[in-house]
Amino acid sequence: MREAPMADGAARYRVHVRGTVQGVGFRPFIYRLARDEGLTGWVRNDSSGVVVEAEGPRERLESFVERLPREAPPVADIAEVRHEAIEPCGEAEFTIAHSERLPDALAEIPPDMGLCEDCRRELLDPADRRYRYPFINCTNCGPRFTIAESLPYDRPFTSMKIFAMCPRCQAEYDDPADRRFHAQPNACWDCGPRLELLDAAGRRIDADDPIAAVAEALRDGRIAAVKGLGGFHLAADATNPAAVQALRDRKWRELKPFAVMVPDLDAARRLCELTDAEAELLADYRKPIVLSRKRTGHPLADGVAPASQFFGLMLPYTPLHVLLLDCGFTALVMTSANRTDEPIAIDNTEALERLATVADLFLVHDRAILKRSDDSVTRLFRGEPLVQRRARGFVPRAIPVGLEGPVLALGADLKNTICIVRRGRAYVSQHIGDLEHADALAFFEETIEHFQGILETRPALVAHDLHPGYHSTAFARRLDGVRRVAVQHHHAHAAACMAEHGLEGPVLGVSLDGTGYGTDGKVWGGEFLDATLGGFERIAHLAYVPMPGGERAIREPWRMAIGTLGEAVPELEQAGVDPAELAAVEQLAARGVACPETSSMGRLFDAVSALLGICTRVSYEGQAAIELEAATVAGEQGAYAFTLDDAAEPWTIDPRPIVRAVLDDLRAATPAGLIATRFHNTIVRLVRDVCGRARRARGLDTAVLSGGCFQNRVLLEGVADGLERDGFDVRYHRRVPTNDGGIALGQAAVALAQAATSSP
Repeated sequence: MREAPMADGAARYRVHVRGTVQGVGFRPFIYRLARDEGLTGWVRNDSSGVVVEAEGPRERLESFVERLPREAPPVADIAEVRHEAIEPCGEAEFTIAHSERLPDALAEIPPDMGLCEDCRRELLDPADRRYRYPFINCTNCGPRFTIAESLPYDRPFTSMKIFAMCPRCQAEYDDPADRRFHAQPNACWDCGPRLELLDAAGRRIDADDPIAAVAEALRDGRIAAVKGLGGFHLAADATNPAAVQALRDRKWRELKPFAVMVPDLDAARRLCELTDAEAELLADYRKPIVLSRKRTGHPLADGVAPASQFFGLMLPYTPLHVLLLDCGFTALVMTSANRTDEPIAIDNTEALERLATVADLFLVHDRAILKRSDDSVTRLFRGEPLVQRRARGFVPRAIPVGLEGPVLALGADLKNTICIVRRGRAYVSQHIGDLEHADALAFFEETIEHFQGILETRPALVAHDLHPGYHSTAFARRLDGVRRVAVQHHHAHAAACMAEHGLEGPVLGVSLDGTGYGTDGKVWGGEFLDATLGGFERIAHLAYVPMPGGERAIREPWRMAIGTLGEAVPELEQAGVDPAELAAVEQLAARGVACPETSSMGRLFDAVSALLGICTRVSYEGQAAIELEAATVAGEQGAYAFTLDDAAEPWTIDPRPIVRAVLDDLRAATPAGLIATRFHNTIVRLVRDVCGRARRARGLDTAVLSGGCFQNRVLLEGVADGLERDGFDVRYHRRVPTNDGGIALGQAAVALAQAATSSP
């Protein structure tokens, strides 16, 4: 460490650092850096981020400013560093000052972080004073967003405020050289939160070691509700078929895959063909669920992820999880503690009320979870992570977008998230869910209020979906004193990807999904757009076909087969559909009654899945398409013919010849896997053909891929590879979901672009 300079001849800088710089060990880092440079002064948190005043020789100050962003803690996310020269004061040392609240917040609450290796070692060290303490944490790990009330991120503004630190914890908290300096959740056995084990009636179960008692119950095939960081999990032994099926029955989750937690990377490799990049993502401080291909001969129950080629794996990310998995489990099902489509439970009383008929026992604690946050879901594509559900670990980390704002965007009604853009940074909320459910709608309104509070902004510009019947649209209409901007669903999809990549357009937006309200009042979903952030033109789309029974056709994909073919073919009866139902729906389609028209790509996947007998009725959104993708085989290059009418814009692609060709192959006894692969190849060729024509017609060289259909890895890989071979600059989602979980970002970008062009 260099000696502190004398005041004579010294310079002084005031340095402002903005971004996620609170709760991540940033002030101790600044303290050490300043002392290393021999500077005096101080550092403190405030509502704008972190403020530093440093004094010393100018060359050392310049070195300090240069090193600051380069050597910052890896969990920090620096949005801006700026400095100015001020009058020297002549302090004798460098100190860490008390936090200060300002009226215009620019700081950001950090995301929750998985248990770090230092804390894990202490947790399992019998000689450590926090041995087996299930709430061990430091500045490099632990709860943040889910326990925070407001900024600045200090203990009095978190749910830890009720726990007074013991002298030893307080000494750590006050020592800038300690790993727990200003770790707001800092605690130990003497002063911190405690576990309690309850039965389904809420009665306390006496147990010297509640975690060991839960482990024993899980080994016996029982189901436990376990309180985590952002909510409760429902846990079951993933190797026990009866326990897994009991969890499905009680949770009303018929077939949708469960996430599983494994003790370590070696255990993950025994279950999946884990790549190095997947292992790195699993071990990342965010500890997301990572979708990885199943290994042949794995020991898990078939019911964990039926009809899927992948497991959703995650590593233990709290000390409680580490201790539970350390009880000898190969893997535990760890699924969100809720009934299907409800928000995750976070409060002890709420969990008991909602889950008394699901869980046999409840492992709870007295540290309140203030904000619900599901586990994030990711997968690797081309060696890079793609976020499929953005929640714990990613939220509320901002996404730089180059748009000033402020604007509030309300998202879609399925897979809802909300978004606030402010000062060039987009804050996309955690996954909220399906707004058809009253609890999810309440969570939606609570999240809007919370984000406006922590960002200290109430935007007068509000973006929402064009659909007049959406709950989010109704919420927008109830707001007073705001300017409302209705954004078409598929334009929002394209704009979300554009905003993520810093594009203004024009681009060729390929928006493929299941459902979105079109400007003509019909159900869109197979769209090719000439798009800028401010507007779009529809270049091409799948030709409209009827959806017999309206939304029932989404739940019963066999209806889409009838709607597309125009008849009820015997193959649907062979797939298990009741003949009387087939006849009734065939008449419905013939009369055109209760048959809204759709251009949806998702519904085309549904029709083929049903026709092949893969999925005729869905128990979760996207099931038919997911299982159709799972049926594909490697090496097949065949494809079906399709027709494109480009006599007038928008061009139309008729899906009926494709489905007829699928039926012909089926009747020729072609294996379903080959047919599924040929169908995927057909859609890839269709997209390439339309994009090639659009480039020749309009000169569009950048293709933006968005919409829920691009969760399909076979489709995304085929389209991205093919378009790149064709010379396109191809962009797809990485940081926000390609499904409706990313819609809010696109709505915000569109609203800001339109507001900018309409301003006087």
